[in-house]
Amino acid sequence: MYQDKLNAYFDDPARREQLVEAISRLVRVRSVREDPRPGMPFGPGPAAALAEALTLAGELGFSVKNYDNYVGAVDLNDRETALHILCHLDVVGEGTGWTVTAPYEPVEVDGMLYGRGTDDDKGPAVAALLAMQAVRDLGVPLKKNVRLLLGTDEESGSGDIAYYYSREPYAPYTFSPDGEFPVINLEKGSYKPVFTKTWQAETATPRVKELHGGFRINVVPPEASCVIAGLSADAARPYCDQAAAQTGAEYVLTEEGDDLRILCKGKGAHASTPSEGNNAITALLHLLRALPLAKVGSTAALHSLNALFPHGDWEGKALGVAQADELSGPLTLAFSLLEVTPAGLSGQFDSRVPVCANEENCKGAAEASFAKFGFAAEGEMGAPHHTP
Repeated sequence: MYQDKLNAYFDDPARREQLVEAISRLVRVRSVREDPRPGMPFGPGPAAALAEALTLAGELGFSVKNYDNYVGAVDLNDRETALHILCHLDVVGEGTGWTVTAPYEPVEVDGMLYGRGTDDDKGPAVAALLAMQAVRDLGVPLKKNVRLLLGTDEESGSGDIAYYYSREPYAPYTFSPDGEFPVINLEKGSYKPVFTKTWQAETATPRVKELHGGFRINVVPPEASCVIAGLSADAARPYCDQAAAQTGAEYVLTEEGDDLRILCKGKGAHASTPSEGNNAITALLHLLRALPLAKVGSTAALHSLNALFPHGDWEGKALGVAQADELSGPLTLAFSLLEVTPAGLSGQFDSRVPVCANEENCKGAAEASFAKFGFAAEGEMGAPHHTP
């Protein structure tokens, strides 16, 4: 009986306009996690996004509660809660390469709304809120309450929702509109170790003095750069041209006195879908493997990384962890963070592991591969979750 009423309710052009504007209000807030401030556990951006979302819910006539800027709650009615809808308002850093619009300036083009967070997860949060509004406006009889939970730290560890559930009970039923339609009943596990290596002070040239790649563990790095002592742009350019043809990345050369800075430009993507990006870290390592660098500790370490993470290997084959099962598909791996200093390096990758993965065939295999090249690796596995 209510399906026809709901369809007619949302066929009203005013509802579409309301949806677009409400999402846009939230997208305009840069809600990337930063250092905590008093009363802002994840920085000012997530707190501001939560304030805006609760203001929006209040304007629609809902009862709201702010849990110390960790989580906001929106209640459909005052009855016992039977359902939680889990959404989040924080976003991954915007990165580079935006073309249709700036990341926090939402715009609709050909029926698609562009802007950081429109899909993950501000758009779904607003959709859930307006669904609650529709149920209320149409007088659909409910015996229980629905509570919409608006988190602010899902992209960085979910400390927000842990804070909430340390104070409030779980609901009998929960779902999260933060994935593919219509339902996801399996979440891959994770393995994100930190690996390190050190070496003695070096003076020989040409050598890599520093390298910086990536900005977020769960983002395929769109850029990476290094500084090489004792190498000219003219000497490096033929190698760059060849590497560009092989990797599809762009290499920008800038001479800085006796040093050469190389900026590698790839393409960003979510770490769960590394094949959709072009990893700037591995593309830069591909180039460094070919350059005529001095045979010193830093060079050997970078060559080892290229062997362990060859460009285009997003299944962990070279690392010895590639595996798949019919239920959850293949392991995916994104080499997302790397820092090289004159004395050593530290890196981290983001891998999403299938149900068949375990300590032996994943963590143990990776640690053994690192050990062959003299790297130390530390990190635990997160278990996959599957509901039949």
